[in-house]
Amino acid sequence: MVLFLLVSSQLAAIGLAQNTEAGADLIGVGASSVRSLYGRMFEVYNQEQAVSVDYSANGSGAGRRETLAQAVDFGTSDAFLSDEQLSSVPIDPTTGEPNRILHIPVAVLNVVPAYNFAPIFETPAEVRFSGSVLADIFLGNIIRWNDPAIQSLNPNLRMPDLPITVVTRADSSGTTSIFVDYLAKVSDQWASDISQGPRSSVPWPAGFGGQGSGEVAEIVEATPGAITYVSLDFARRTGLGIGIMQNSTGNFVQANASSLAEAANIDLPEDFRATFTNTSAPGGWPIAGFTWLLVYQNQDYQGRISGRAQATLDLIRWMITDGQQFQDEFGNGQITGSTRESALQLLDTVVYGDQALR
Repeated sequence: MVLFLLVSSQLAAIGLAQNTEAGADLIGVGASSVRSLYGRMFEVYNQEQAVSVDYSANGSGAGRRETLAQAVDFGTSDAFLSDEQLSSVPIDPTTGEPNRILHIPVAVLNVVPAYNFAPIFETPAEVRFSGSVLADIFLGNIIRWNDPAIQSLNPNLRMPDLPITVVTRADSSGTTSIFVDYLAKVSDQWASDISQGPRSSVPWPAGFGGQGSGEVAEIVEATPGAITYVSLDFARRTGLGIGIMQNSTGNFVQANASSLAEAANIDLPEDFRATFTNTSAPGGWPIAGFTWLLVYQNQDYQGRISGRAQATLDLIRWMITDGQQFQDEFGNGQITGSTRESALQLLDTVVYGDQALR
């Protein structure tokens, strides 16, 4: 059984000090966008390997924070650790150098504009957005759904005369990081006035915030005329309208496995810290990015034993190989081909002290 627990640094540190044999628990904290995906993965892994995982979906910010504190077996995040954050990693007791944190891509995540027209439309309409229109909505420049800029993109829909309620993430969020990275690329005003590049939190100029992907989706579900940005999985499960995006080539595309694969088909750096929003691929989904698993290269920390380190490494390898079969179920893109092979090679560098792990 998979447990979603609120794990404090103190409790996690105690957990890491405990002996871990084949059937013992592992502790993870991080992204809420992949709560359902990881729940499915960990449930199946427990059935197959008798290893349970306590995963707390407190957001990407928590995943990065608890990883840096060495309080968990692994963290997860939809935003990579910055150079500044990596400069503060703990020292590797074996080498005397900073203990490297590896970014292992686990899924290609799509972020979609999700909205609620109920009771205007019985069935959520597929509304078309351009990058500039979406940015203007979240900048507060467009405040009604029948604004000419939206209506012109949707000539086959009669857009409702309904106020737009913008709902954003109030917590440190990897989903936000992907979304605002995109907005800065498609809106000069956003780039000059709000933020540039991937940012886990920004001073939102419009709307109000909620904690976690689940809460913002629930707020939109309860608010006619509301719009937010969430993973496709959350939008589907709450029955929200899911936008169609015009990408940088001018094509209108839907968020699916094919459009995600096109967006992620880029040359990647060795450490996998890369963004690929606003893709130039003709069929690529423009608001996409990796969700990463964060793990220390040297697993000898906080009293861990080698068995716990090996259990952690075995889980991660399974997640990016056999575990990829569950991605389609949750609307994510798989880690395949050279990306998977490079990730597995990076995992081969994980050690426990001066000993290589299997």
